[in-house]
Amino acid sequence: MESGLSNARVEAINNKIKLTVRMAYSFRSLDNLFAMVMLICSGLQMPLPGRA
Repeated sequence: MESGLSNARVEAINNKIKLTVRMAYSFRSLDNLFAMVMLICSGLQMPLPGRA
């Protein structure tokens, strides 16, 4: 049985979370890790200070 649906979005989010966890080994608390995951997976574009 095939539904014709793809799980590509879920796999993409999983990949982003795995990369974030790998970057966050030096974080001091899990709250910081969760905040970073939410920031990266939200797609929010934050401008860097001092750049237009």
